[in-house]
Amino acid sequence: MTDPFLVTPGSKVDLAHWDPSSRPDAPGNRAETEARLEAELTRLAELQDRLWAEGRRSLLAVLQGVDTAGKDGTIRHVFHAFNPQGVSVATFGPPTPEELRHDFLWRVHRSTPEAGHITIFNRSHYEDVLVVRVDKLAPEHVWRRRFEHINNFERLLVEDAGTRVVKFLLHISSAEQRRRLAARREEPEKRWKLHPSDLVEQHHYDEYQKAFADMLDRTSTKWAPWHVIPADHKWYRNWAVGHVLVKVLEEMDPQYPAEPPTAG
Repeated sequence: MTDPFLVTPGSKVDLAHWDPSSRPDAPGNRAETEARLEAELTRLAELQDRLWAEGRRSLLAVLQGVDTAGKDGTIRHVFHAFNPQGVSVATFGPPTPEELRHDFLWRVHRSTPEAGHITIFNRSHYEDVLVVRVDKLAPEHVWRRRFEHINNFERLLVEDAGTRVVKFLLHISSAEQRRRLAARREEPEKRWKLHPSDLVEQHHYDEYQKAFADMLDRTSTKWAPWHVIPADHKWYRNWAVGHVLVKVLEEMDPQYPAEPPTAG
């Protein structure tokens, strides 16, 4: 069965051909899909327990998307299936003065998962080829050579640290982004999420689509492929991310140790 979300390494991506409101392979309507998600979450909990017990490999899940794409919501609705003792979330905002005195991956490498653990990057090292590009914080020759650095960094994690890297671009339409930003202004329980910069970045939607496409072209690799998740429907987004995570962990096939550890 083909993966409708996978960005084939080496392919040329045009996000205009990825409908953010589509629902490929959905198990049914909203109620049926949400019911299937619960089964996926149960399976994720089982697989995480085995990964933790095995204690040899790890999983890094990267979430990217424009503001309001649903990164926080995905963490809340999907990753809560995991035992919190074995999972962590890292968020990367503007670099601190200390971080600026190092290479751009320095702060990222320190947050990668240890053996047996799962880490979610809520935004990630890809900010340094996205925001930096759109907001013109660095010249093109600087951010463009970072694609190769990122590929090598992720290959190191996979081949040397035993970390499986799975990357999700939560893809929403410009109209849906406007609707969600309006909800943040109007609803008291969401208003705290609204930052003045969100309203500015909204006007750069098309520029971000070009930057995302370039990112997908250059960094969807055999060892760390990208998945484009149609995210206009939150309930579908949650199922799709959970579904891919189950497939990835089942491919890893972590095993409980055959024997208990021995003293000494």
